Amino acid sequence: MPLVPPPRPAAVPPPPPPGEASPAALLNANAPEWSVGDLAAALKRTLEDSFGHVRLRGEISGYRGPHGSGHAYFSLKDGSAKIDAVVWKGVLGRLRQKPKEGLEVVATGKITTFAGKSSYQIVVDSMEPAGVGAWMALLEERKRVLAAEGLFAPERKRPIPFLPGVIGVVTSPTGAVIRDILHRLADRFPRPVLVWPVRVQGEGAAPEIAAAIRGFNALVPGGAIPRPDVLIVARGGGSIEDLWAFNEEAVVRAAAESAIPLIAAVGHETDTTLIDYAADRRAPTPTGAAEMAVPVRTELLAQIHDLGARQAGTVLRRIERERSDFRALVRAIPNPDAFLAGKRQRLDLAEARLRPALAANARDSRERLSRLADRLTRRSPAIAVAEARTRLAGIDHRPRTAVLRMLERRRDRLGALDRMLGALSYRAVLARGYALVRDEAGLPIRSAEAAATAARLQLQFADGAITALPEGSAPPPPAKPKRAARKPAPEAPKPETAEAAPAARQGSLF
Repeated sequence: MPLVPPPRPAAVPPPPPPGEASPAALLNANAPEWSVGDLAAALKRTLEDSFGHVRLRGEISGYRGPHGSGHAYFSLKDGSAKIDAVVWKGVLGRLRQKPKEGLEVVATGKITTFAGKSSYQIVVDSMEPAGVGAWMALLEERKRVLAAEGLFAPERKRPIPFLPGVIGVVTSPTGAVIRDILHRLADRFPRPVLVWPVRVQGEGAAPEIAAAIRGFNALVPGGAIPRPDVLIVARGGGSIEDLWAFNEEAVVRAAAESAIPLIAAVGHETDTTLIDYAADRRAPTPTGAAEMAVPVRTELLAQIHDLGARQAGTVLRRIERERSDFRALVRAIPNPDAFLAGKRQRLDLAEARLRPALAANARDSRERLSRLADRLTRRSPAIAVAEARTRLAGIDHRPRTAVLRMLERRRDRLGALDRMLGALSYRAVLARGYALVRDEAGLPIRSAEAAATAARLQLQFADGAITALPEGSAPPPPAKPKRAARKPAPEAPKPETAEAAPAARQGSLF
């Protein structure tokens, strides 16, 4: 059914003169009176009769899942207006497209009123997606840009301290969130808490949250105001518009730059904001953030007590085991008498066996000595010496006769060699009338041509040597007179040279 434009307002009459009742006052005086319920019912009938079923395009906002009754409540909005919507339990199970926060849909339903709130709403019968909403599109684009800068990288995450000394909380000071955090910390492990109050939604909330995170990081360790060891940024649930401050770029960058480990606890478990990606840890609820920040004190005490008991039990068991082992070792050590009894027995046995052994050994030695004496009697040294002397006397003249015979043989051989040497020597040739011709160097001359070219010749005869000049050569210069000197000893015959030996062996000279 097409929408019916609202009727134009009627013309307003001019105000009455002073002192006179206006026509409207006279008319109102005669108008019937309506009860609130009757008027609400009349308005409902009018609205339903005028519009009936409509198709609305808008973005789902404020959806938190089905109510405990099974119905679903949320809003449909666009850039200028918002209308409440409800999906009854029976219809919700049949919808192909389930409601989802930030999803832009086309909903078909009936326009009606809700008298309890003096508001109008649409009861949705069917729903189909119409694309990603404007808020979600902006959120996805911002998430993509910040992720590209590495603000959400896992390596940037830091571990949360096991037991922080001071906890800093960035949240509204008047909401239930801070009470839940303080109550949970008191239950688990009481710790000093510093609260930086900020607005958590609306205009100006994002700059305050970013300034609070940077302010905690600017505190000097050990200063007048203690610097927190961990930060909790918390807010309760709400629609995407209510939580938008935690999607602002300034808040995300402040969380990523924080040197103090940061826990984000914004909204309920199904809510997701960009600070969740930049924080070191994300808690599903503010209470969950308090549980992440500190351990349970009673559990730690119980664990310490258990470890102490286990340690004491371990020490006692070790002592008992050592005592038992020592007792076992003591029982295993033999009595000194029992320890020496076996050795004494072995000594007695050895002593009993020693005397017969010594007697047997002496008997064997005596028998060996008797056999040796018998052999010595049969082979007496005096008899051996007498036999040796007899053999020596029998061969006494034999060495002398052998030596004489050997000397005679060598003398005969030497005489034969001397005769052969005399027959083969060149001096025997010279004795038969021949002469040996040498040059001034003493080398033999074997041809007339060699003799003619020599400067001086030496002629060796059997009884001496003379000097001669070849025919046609100049006489030698006169010799200078010399003083009388001792007559030199006769010159020893020169040994045969390698060249004179062949002349001495000439066969035609014999």
